[in-house]
Amino acid sequence: MGKLPEKLQSKLTERLGNNALRKLPSSAGLVDFSSNDYLGLAMNEGLTQIATGFLEGKRSVNGSSGSRLLTGNHGLYKELEDFLTQHHRAESALVFNSGYDANIGFFSSVPQRGDIVLYDELIHASIRDGIQMGHAKGYKFAHNNLDSLERKLQSLRVQLGSDGDVFVVTESVFSMDGDSPDLKRLANFCTEEGCFLVVDEAHATGVLGEGRDLICQLGLEHEVFARIITFGKAIGCHGAAILGPEKLKAYLVNFARSFIYTTALPPHTVATILASYQYIRDNGTELSERLLENITYFKKQVSLLDLEDCFIESNSAIQCALVPGNEKVKTIAAALQEEGFEVKPILSPTVKEREERLRFCLHAHNTKEEISRILHIVQRILGEKGILHN
Repeated sequence: MGKLPEKLQSKLTERLGNNALRKLPSSAGLVDFSSNDYLGLAMNEGLTQIATGFLEGKRSVNGSSGSRLLTGNHGLYKELEDFLTQHHRAESALVFNSGYDANIGFFSSVPQRGDIVLYDELIHASIRDGIQMGHAKGYKFAHNNLDSLERKLQSLRVQLGSDGDVFVVTESVFSMDGDSPDLKRLANFCTEEGCFLVVDEAHATGVLGEGRDLICQLGLEHEVFARIITFGKAIGCHGAAILGPEKLKAYLVNFARSFIYTTALPPHTVATILASYQYIRDNGTELSERLLENITYFKKQVSLLDLEDCFIESNSAIQCALVPGNEKVKTIAAALQEEGFEVKPILSPTVKEREERLRFCLHAHNTKEEISRILHIVQRILGEKGILHN
C-alpha cells in the first residue's frame, strides 16, 4: 500500500521539475525575518503567567471535549468574544479555530445562490477556497484598483441583473505584497453601490489602530459588513474571529460548517489569546512604535543601498524583494540562512511566475544592526547574481 496513485505522483514530479516542491522546514534558531510574530508575543514568556490567571478558579481541562455547539463552549469563549467586540468596536464577534476556518466558513455559507462575490485578485487562498465551496459566483478585479472593481460590477449587473447581493472582498494588508487598498474610497463605493464590504484584517490585527486593526484606525467600523481578524500573527497565538452584526453571528453559528463541525479550541488557547490582548492593551503602543521605527529604518536602508527597484512598495511589516525564478530565489534565501538570517523564498505557484520573491517580515524586536546587516548581504548577493540595475 506504499505506492502513490500515478496521477498524484505525476503532480509531485511536475512540481519537482519546476523547483517548486514544498517541504516542511526545520527550526534553525536564526534571526527571525520570516515569522508573522510582528510584536514578539509568541515568544513572550510572561504571557504564560497571565494566561494561567484567566484559568484560575475554572474547571481544569486539557481539551475542549467537543464542538462549541456541544460541550466545547467553555466560559472563556464568552469572555473573549465580549472583549473582542469592545476592543475592535464591533457589534459581535465569533471565534473560529483558524483564519482559514473563518474564511471558508463565511464565504461558503453567507453569499447565496444568485449573489456575486467580487474579490481582489491577490486575495488569500482561504477566501478563494470558501467562494468555491459556496453557491455564489466569484469574480476577481485588479489588485487595489477601484476602477477595475467598478467596471466589473457594472458589467456583471448588466449581464446578471440586480436581484442578488454583491459582496466585495479585500485585505487590509496583503500578505505577499504588504500593501493596502484605499479602504476609505472602497467603503464609500460599497455604500453608494449597496455592496457588502468584507475585509480580511489578518496582517493588521493587533498592529494598527492602537492594537486593533486598520478599519478601526480609519474609523470605518460602521462601513464594513464583516471583518476577519486572526490571532496567529501579531497576537502570537492561534485562532481567528469574524466581527460583524449580531445577526451575522447567529447565522454563522447555524450555517458555517467549519464552525459547526469541528472541535473547539481548548481553554488554555482561549486564555492565551486573552492574555495577549491584555498585554497589547497595556504595552501595545510601545511595541507598535518600535515596529514602525524598524519599518521606517528598513525602508531607509533599502533606499541608501539603492535597492528600491527590487522591493515592492509597502509601509507595513511585510517587505518583499522580487527575485524572478524559483531556483534563483531559493538559492538566495539559502545564502541568507547560511549568514544566520531566517528569510523564506516565496515561490510560484504561491505567487505568479516571474514574481517570486524574498519575503522579509519585520518585528518590534529586530535590531537596527540586524536590519542593516541583512540588507547589506542582500545587496551583495543580488549584485553577484546580476539582479541589481537590470
